[in-house]
Parts: sequence; C-alpha cells; structure tokens
Amino acid sequence: MVPLLLLPLLWGGSLQQQHPGYELGVQESVTVQEGLCVHVPCSFSYPWSSWYSSSELYTYWYRDGANTNYSAPVVSTKWNKPVRRETQGRFLLADPTTNNCSLDIRNARGSDRGRYFFRVERGNSVKYNYVMKKLHLMVTALTEKPHIRIQEPLESGRPSQLACSLPGACRGGQRFTFSWAGAAVDSLDPKNRSSSVLTFTPRPRDHGTSLTCQVQREGSQWTTQRTIRLNVSYAPGNLTIGLSFRNDPVFKNLQTTSLTILEGEALRLRCEADSNPPAELSWFWGSPGLDATPLSPTAILELPRVGPAQEGEFTCQARHPLGSHSVSLSLSVVYPPQLLGPSCSWEDHGLHCSCSSRAQPAPSLRWRLGAGLMEGNHGNVSHAVTSSSEGPWTNSSLSLNEGLSEGLRLSCEARNVHGTQSASVLLLPGKAVPQAGAVPAALGGAGAMALLSLCLCLIFFCIVKARRRQAAGRPKVMNDEEPVMGTVTLGSQKNLQPDGPPDQASPAEKGPLLGEQQELYYANLTFEGLKPREPRDQEATSTHEYSVVKRRGQ
Repeated sequence: MVPLLLLPLLWGGSLQQQHPGYELGVQESVTVQEGLCVHVPCSFSYPWSSWYSSSELYTYWYRDGANTNYSAPVVSTKWNKPVRRETQGRFLLADPTTNNCSLDIRNARGSDRGRYFFRVERGNSVKYNYVMKKLHLMVTALTEKPHIRIQEPLESGRPSQLACSLPGACRGGQRFTFSWAGAAVDSLDPKNRSSSVLTFTPRPRDHGTSLTCQVQREGSQWTTQRTIRLNVSYAPGNLTIGLSFRNDPVFKNLQTTSLTILEGEALRLRCEADSNPPAELSWFWGSPGLDATPLSPTAILELPRVGPAQEGEFTCQARHPLGSHSVSLSLSVVYPPQLLGPSCSWEDHGLHCSCSSRAQPAPSLRWRLGAGLMEGNHGNVSHAVTSSSEGPWTNSSLSLNEGLSEGLRLSCEARNVHGTQSASVLLLPGKAVPQAGAVPAALGGAGAMALLSLCLCLIFFCIVKARRRQAAGRPKVMNDEEPVMGTVTLGSQKNLQPDGPPDQASPAEKGPLLGEQQELYYANLTFEGLKPREPRDQEATSTHEYSVVKRRGQ
C-alpha cells in the first residue's frame, strides 16, 4: 500500500525529473522593466507513446514552491484550469502542440519577481514538473528611453516619417502616450505631434535642430524622452564670396557682385556655400561649361598681382548631389595714367602735336606751353585742341600756328584719381626735341637711330676739319670693305635765338670768346653710295633732320 500512496507524489513532484526523455530549454534569468513586456523563449520534450496519443496536451507555469495539486498556476493552456488572479491576462503561453513553452509577460509588475517552473500533462500517463531548470524573473524600475527610427534619410522638401517606440512595450500591455517637440515640428497639427509616428517635410533650416519624443505612462506621472539632432540633406542655396587683401588671413564677405581693385594689389577670394553634405567648390573664368577646367579646384582663388589682364567675370560653382549653384563676381582694375607722347612735327601751318594716355578710369589730358595752361588763346599763340576718349584710352591733339619761338617747352599732362603723369618736348626751329620723361614718336627703329648718331658724328668731324682748313670740300669717307661717298654742305645763320629763355643762353652770349661773334652753323651730309631703305608703307616720306652746332673757335 505504501508504494501506491507515493505514486501520485512521484508523478507530481520533483522525483519525476529523473525520468529519461524529459528535457526543457529555457534561459534561467530574465529581466524586465516595470510596465513593459518580455518574451521568454522555451521548448520542451517528453517521452512519446501511442498509449496516450489521443489525449490532450496541457502546459503550465507555476510559482516556485507551489503544489501543483492544489495551487493555481500563473498561466495555463487548459481552459478550465483557474490561474492566479494577479497574473491573469498578463502571462501568456504558446501552443504546446509544437513543443513550445514560451512565456509572454505583459505589463510587468514588481510583484512578479521570483522563480517559476514549467509543468506538462497528457492524459494520466504524463504529468511532469521540470524543476531542474527554473526561470528567474527580475523586475526593475522603468528607466527605458524611447527609440526614434527614421524611415529613410531626410532630404529638404521631401516628406519623411519618424517612428517613436519604447523598447519592451507591447500591444496589450501598459498604455503609453507619445508627443513630439522641436523647431522642425512645432508648427504642425497637434494631432500629428501626439502620435508615435511623425510625418513632416524637413527644410534646410531644420538641419542640426533638436527633435524630442516624449513617452508618458497612462494613469501615472512617469515620463521618459529621447532627443536627436536632425541631419537634413539640402542643395547649396546661399553662396557668398569673401575677400582679403595683401595676404590678410581675415576674409570679409562681399556684399555686391562687383569689385574694383588697384593694379598690383594681391587679392584672395573665398567661396562659401550653405549645403549638407558640403558642396564641391571651384573657381572658373567666366561661365563654366560642362568640361571647363577650373582656375582653382578649391574654395579659394589667389591672384598675387592683379592687372588689367585679370579684369572680367570670375564664377564660383558649388556642385552637390541634390543640385548645383553658382555665383559670379565682376572684377575691375583701376590704375594711374600711362602716357604715350607727346609727339610733334612741323607742318605748313605750324606745329602739330599728339598725345595719348591709357588709365582706368579714363584719364583727362591737357596741354601746357611753358608754364601756361593751353586754355583758349595763350598770349599771341593761336591754338586748337581736340580730345576724344574710348574705353581706357584718351587721345588729344594740339595745333599751334602763330607766335612760336624756340626754347619753349610744350607739355602733355594725363590725370585721373589714382595719379598724374606728364611729358614735354623742347621747341627748336624746324624740330621738336623730346625731353626727359617724354615718350618720343617712332624714329624708324633702332637702325635709324644708330644711323642718325653716326651722321651727327661725321658732321661734327667735317665741320671741325673744314674750319681748320678754312675751306669747304667734298671729303671721301672710306671703309675697308666698300667705299662710301658723302657730301657735306656747311652754312651759317646769325642771331637765331634772340628771344630764348635765360637758361638756354650759350657761353658766347654770356661772354664772347677771343672777340669772335657767335654764329650758328648747319651741315648737311649726303651719302651717295648707300642704298635707300624701303619705306614700310607708301605714305612714308623722307625728311632732313638738322642739328644746331655752336662754334667757339678754331
């Protein structure tokens, strides 16, 4: 009788754990925060026999130490088996027919802490408690923060969705309310901001701003929240150009699309674009084409010495996956006058002079005769001035036809806001001699200048030799390679300079030398054996140049 009385205890107690074929796979410890849910995976096995194949299979979870004959389980798959009141509806079991003993716990409570064991029943033959492997459930305070999931990368102008969830919360468990806050969503409908899923269209200004999802448990003051910073992609929309002079490391933003700079200055240009991710910046001359080569492949363009050649349009281009943008700068170079001239020639009606100057802004030209400004009539000198401008060039011509005397200085002056330059010529009978600072007219090239110097030397040599012999002749100038015939004609004229300025007086005028009266001698040298040089154009004509020679004595 004793073995028969102990048999039910063996079937319902821990002694059955020694029977082979009963296996349980479950984790021994699980932690869940209060108010949240947890899923405990579990699987089991038991010896199968055809004797009880037609019987129903039931599974249970019990508190550790409970008597399975009298105590109610925390969860049961048997529909008419009462369960503990505090766990009813919160502890759920999986379908046992697949040998699944997984346990779902919703809205965990602090009173749920403890150990639990699993039990299986099938007919009268299988009644077994898996007490060798027990589940230890730990319930902690609710400290979980929500999780924000972005469905896809945020792009400016494209509607996007963000989902906020509390890890561990599950359907049917504790109820929570959600709310959104941030500069990017403050203007949205409150209904949209009180859902766990947020739909909004980001803007460039939303990049880098904060967005907060707050979760509150219903029926309590408990709240938790998480804040993220938005990463919004957008194309360049605001390009600015900064500049610095003379290698100054500080750049100042340019408020206009044009810039004027003095010639010779060092200039650095920097382009900035507001975009995310950063755009690829480069500088081009003019409007960049599809295959244009940039002046600078970076955001900075350096011009060490700005000149007129750099005048024009510079374009900064910002390339971006969402679109490209560009901004242009018109650069103007200013500089002081650069004078060409004056150039003068004697004509039938008097003296004609011309002068040109290049500057930015275009210069003004004016003439001076001696110390007087050529405005209207200058003493007894009748003159006419004609001026014209085109672009950076200003041209002026002067005609003088009465009352001229040698020794007067004629000047051309160019002026603009950046400087002044002048040049002058000294008036002599039949000739205008350029003075220091002047830019002379073309003299037929370097060869003509060399020939003219040679002629003057020969003339002086011939005059001296002739005066010593006191006779004029036709000397022969010989060359080792080829003879060259030349004729020298001497002449004289007295008192050619009675009205000259004091500083132009000759030594003879200051005091006669050996009692001789001053005379001016002229010499004309004609080469008979030289071949004439072909003129550059049909309008070119030959002229005779004369040089003034003053005799001091033999």
